[in-house]
Amino acid sequence: MKSFFITGTLAIYIFVTSFTASAAESISVIPQPQSVKIIGDEFSLPPKFVIASDAASQETAKYLAAKLRKATGYSIKTAVRKGLLQSQLGDFIFLTTENPNPELGAEGYDMMVSRPGVAIHASTQAGLFYGVQTFLQLLPPEIFSTNTVKDFDWKLPSVTIRDVPRFQWRGFMLDVSRHFFTVDEVKRVLDLMALYKLNTFHWHLVDDQGWRIQIKKYPKLTSVGAWRDGIGFDLDPKRTTRYDQSGRYGGFFTQKQIRDVVAYAAARHITVVPEIEMPGHSSAALMAYPQFACANAKLSMPDKGGVFTGVYCAGKDSTFEFVSNVLAEVAPLFPGKFIHIGGDEVVKSNWMACADCQARIKAEGLKNEHELQSYFIRRVEKIVNAQGKSLIGWSEIREGGLASSAALMDWIGGGAESAASGHDVVMSPNALAYFDHYQSTNRAAEPKAIGGFLPLEKIYTKFEPIPAKLAPEFHAHVLGGQGNLWTEYVPNLQQVEYMMFPRLGALAEVNWSPKDSRDWENFKTRTAVNEKRLDVLGVNYRPLSKSEPKIIP
Repeated sequence: MKSFFITGTLAIYIFVTSFTASAAESISVIPQPQSVKIIGDEFSLPPKFVIASDAASQETAKYLAAKLRKATGYSIKTAVRKGLLQSQLGDFIFLTTENPNPELGAEGYDMMVSRPGVAIHASTQAGLFYGVQTFLQLLPPEIFSTNTVKDFDWKLPSVTIRDVPRFQWRGFMLDVSRHFFTVDEVKRVLDLMALYKLNTFHWHLVDDQGWRIQIKKYPKLTSVGAWRDGIGFDLDPKRTTRYDQSGRYGGFFTQKQIRDVVAYAAARHITVVPEIEMPGHSSAALMAYPQFACANAKLSMPDKGGVFTGVYCAGKDSTFEFVSNVLAEVAPLFPGKFIHIGGDEVVKSNWMACADCQARIKAEGLKNEHELQSYFIRRVEKIVNAQGKSLIGWSEIREGGLASSAALMDWIGGGAESAASGHDVVMSPNALAYFDHYQSTNRAAEPKAIGGFLPLEKIYTKFEPIPAKLAPEFHAHVLGGQGNLWTEYVPNLQQVEYMMFPRLGALAEVNWSPKDSRDWENFKTRTAVNEKRLDVLGVNYRPLSKSEPKIIP
């Protein structure tokens, strides 16, 4: 196979120069690959073939074989091959990371699909995995069936593909605090993310309404903070089953379950970024351990939306000891670079009336409570760094000055300014990336949502992660973009899927594909095919056939 990719790849690209028409219009892959070229007619997947790989790529080969066996019913074997000549490629799918093209980077891949066989070449297993996702989408949508589809012709086009992602952070956030979702439900979300080559799962584990991660040193965080009296948010209690024996609503993940989810994500080349909210949005934690609140604070476990006064006391050293102990248990569970600490919507009224906080302001020479927030974030940043991690937080962590090595997740501004000052940023604008917003102006025809209006077209045509005013020399600090699903009004997995799809496909393409390749009409055509995949997968999506309001430029 080494000779195939040294001599064969050159032959492929010489061959396709006579086929200059792009195949993107007829290849319904989401996100759209960087380059697609037709090299021949369609052909059928043979009933007997082997998925061969180099030794390093065995797990990816087994993953693909398992996917193909379910729907085709074929007895597909896997094998490790040290080398394979082009003439020996017949009836093979070959996966390799040997001798990659340096232009592919860490996540790109080359693919040839033709009658002699299929070859996918990448620098890393992540790139190879993304090539596999594209290969699956080249097949009929029925390939995603978990049951054998009998007497079916598994046709696919003869093509070559060169594909490299535009951004390194292609994220989706699920809030499991407002409403709880099980391990299996989270894994379902991860599988659907993987299909679209998303690589970052932002797991919002902590907020006012529920603490969802086991911390062994502080057991009341889950025995008390993970539960509230009911489903809340004026929703029908029957829309969820997440009640304990006493009728309390909620739940949490043990550390063993967290490790299981993280490993499951890693097998799909998805990094899990935990969010442990602070200093605000902390009612659940403070109901469990009120000694870390300001003395004047009135605490309650809220069951509705809005901003609450569950804010850690910034004047007590014991607060930072608590935070340090919590993060010392969180950090080892997540091998990725970042820990998200929230930092948004901090209500400062408690701090204004707190003797300890006012003493801290005076002792540190701070001007006001905004600088006290910056002090809090900077001190937490040292705790995060001591765990070998980097801090990331929402736009508001800029208040009073951004911590020295922190990254910013921009939802209400500050991304361009932070990137220009040398900080990494992830763009997640409220108006263009919040999947808790309505998908139609006809709200009566949609499930109850938090508000706003974010149809598919708006994400696809308006969301651009690189800020227009950001000078080119700072573009590298924009890691990518992310969509967020807050779950105040999303109490079950069926509604999670409805809010995710088809919008997740648009988000994926914004973050993966070249900016100048965006074509709304073409994307709609590919989305219609994608609906068939979602049907086979049993996903509860919002169909394109529902009337779409026109987006005004």
